[in-house]
Amino acid sequence: MAQIARCYNRLVDILEGLNPAQKEAVTWVEGPLLIIAGPGSGKTRVIAHRVAYLVKVVGIPPRRIMAVTFTNKAAGEMRERLLQLLGGRGVEELSLGTFHALSSRILRQDGDKLGLDRSFVIYDEEDQLSLVKRALQELDLDIKNYPPKALQGAIEAAKSQLLPWQSYPSRHYYEEIVRRVYEKYEALLKENRALDFEDLLMKAVFLFREQPGVLARYQERYLHILVDEFQDTNITQYELARHLAGKHRNICVVGDPDQSIYSWRNADIRNILSFEKDFPEARVVVLEQNYRSTQTILEVASNIIARNRERKPKDLWTENEAGLPVKFLEAASPEEEAQMVAAELERLTREGLPLKECAVMYRTNAQSRPLEEAFLRYGIPYQLVGAVRFYHRKEVKDLIAYLRLIHNPQDSVSLARVINVPGRGIGPKTVEVLSAWAQLRGIPLYQALKTAAEAGEEGPPLQPRARAALAGFVKLVEELRGDGQEKDLVELLDLILEGTGYRAYILAEPEGEDRWENVLELRTVVREYSGQGLLAFLEGVSLVSDQDNFDEKADRVTLITLHQAKGLEFGAVFLVGMEEGLLPHFRSFEDPAQMEEERRLCYVGVTRARKHLYLVRARRRSIGGITGPALPSRYLEDIPPHLVVRRDVVEAPVAPSPTPKPLKAGDQVKHAVFGEGVVVAVASAQVKGDQEITVVFRGVGLKRLLLSFAPLERVG
Repeated sequence: MAQIARCYNRLVDILEGLNPAQKEAVTWVEGPLLIIAGPGSGKTRVIAHRVAYLVKVVGIPPRRIMAVTFTNKAAGEMRERLLQLLGGRGVEELSLGTFHALSSRILRQDGDKLGLDRSFVIYDEEDQLSLVKRALQELDLDIKNYPPKALQGAIEAAKSQLLPWQSYPSRHYYEEIVRRVYEKYEALLKENRALDFEDLLMKAVFLFREQPGVLARYQERYLHILVDEFQDTNITQYELARHLAGKHRNICVVGDPDQSIYSWRNADIRNILSFEKDFPEARVVVLEQNYRSTQTILEVASNIIARNRERKPKDLWTENEAGLPVKFLEAASPEEEAQMVAAELERLTREGLPLKECAVMYRTNAQSRPLEEAFLRYGIPYQLVGAVRFYHRKEVKDLIAYLRLIHNPQDSVSLARVINVPGRGIGPKTVEVLSAWAQLRGIPLYQALKTAAEAGEEGPPLQPRARAALAGFVKLVEELRGDGQEKDLVELLDLILEGTGYRAYILAEPEGEDRWENVLELRTVVREYSGQGLLAFLEGVSLVSDQDNFDEKADRVTLITLHQAKGLEFGAVFLVGMEEGLLPHFRSFEDPAQMEEERRLCYVGVTRARKHLYLVRARRRSIGGITGPALPSRYLEDIPPHLVVRRDVVEAPVAPSPTPKPLKAGDQVKHAVFGEGVVVAVASAQVKGDQEITVVFRGVGLKRLLLSFAPLERVG
């Protein structure tokens, strides 16, 4: 009886607060399950509670459960929820992470059966592009005629469809070129003991296809498979999930066809639309209750998405308040559009809404420029998600390249990046001669480098000065690699900084202090991996995604593309550029499938908002370099008039009470957002009669503000 009571109590704890549909999704544990989860319907909660139900009530050991998320951020949030639900019990035994992270783990364990080196490095997009360029060079193909970015995309698309180079079609000349570059690219990856992102998935599928014994072991282990954001999976990811669930068929997929917006990343909406054909015995649960948005916002979203055909109908509803009407703002130009957004942001913050609760979303990255200029002018702090990401900044990439080279000297991409950084007298001509010599002999670049440093006439034809510089670099790398005993990561990074003179090199560069701050931040990240080893660090940073640098705690407005905004939510959302040619984008006009995705993109943006939704457009805009009248987006016509209020009057942000006396250098001031600081410079602004004030704020740093708009108050 006591055991039954404990089981009952666990069941009550897990199901408490769930609505009927959520409870069904959590407790249906036999066979395939398709959960259609509308935006804001609590799908992350459902997945976490389902895992907890499997462990605490059904008695499934955590190590026999795999839960796949779309981003590292989502995996972190899931882990936090499960720690609370399970009290720490077995959470670390769960296989929880992105498809790429879990596939990497499988290949580290069993990839040798495919001939892979278990210590492979993972190449990011920039590394892949470097390799494509090298492939073109070695094939004597002109990059002007065959753009490397396009070839990289073609190779990525092929891998997402499980097409190795041997199976790539060659129906016409360009396809034959892609096939040849693809073949050479694969050879270079193998030479560098590297895999790209799509390799992680494709080779895991090939491993399961070619090694039935390995597949059987994983199938036996994983009794339950859960896949989040299923509408965003590609063919390879779906095939991987089907392989893993092939024995027990306990596969639970969660997603929403109305939020499928990543076809450009080779996501295939057919995976979720045809799931019931692949698993005819599947149970289908639809989560329609929305916990995020007002009823008004949901009605706007439903009216926009209803015109799509490739979808599964659902009726979103909420117990939340009806809420405010959606505001439609119309400006004359992108600059005035940004000014209207700034004015509304200041009004919202005066009403008590924190800046971190506000987001401005747009279709293309280029739309952020006038917004950034306006926010800087008015002293509105913001974060730009998806700009130059931390791990893509030059100084960070340089130091990671050194670490990758220490881990794997055959990594020619990393070697080429740092061979003369900081400058050590190894010019492009030397590297070109060295590369050609290595290619001619079919040896890795680092081996050619060592030969050049040691040999005389037997080595590549180099001047003595160049040979001496190469010898110095080889000595540095070998000293950093040491005797094979793995060093503490922080110690290793410090040795790199000291041995290369990187600090002095960075500080001599423009914005050197800011760039050195990035180096120190990298050192902080490295410290977090102490005890896990160099390979764990390199893998961790290589799998970081765009959204992972979004700081939801910072009290700043978020500027973000609609693609990057999926999965996030804000108190107030501004959708700017609501015009034909931008949303929907003109490149999609001739393709019905792409036009449906554009509509889904708008739907995603609308459903990010909890209380305040602004739809903003400009009457004139430059698109594709041509400035002209801009027509309102067709999606605006789908919204019933009673849900919208219209404003087309440009309002400047409200200025504070005038400063009694002009500010001068040395004055102590206070800003409503940045806090206290000291004026270090005052200059005439471009706007007549205005002043640009440069202030150093305590704990924030240097800011330049226009006096007419910056809420500065003299203190002291």
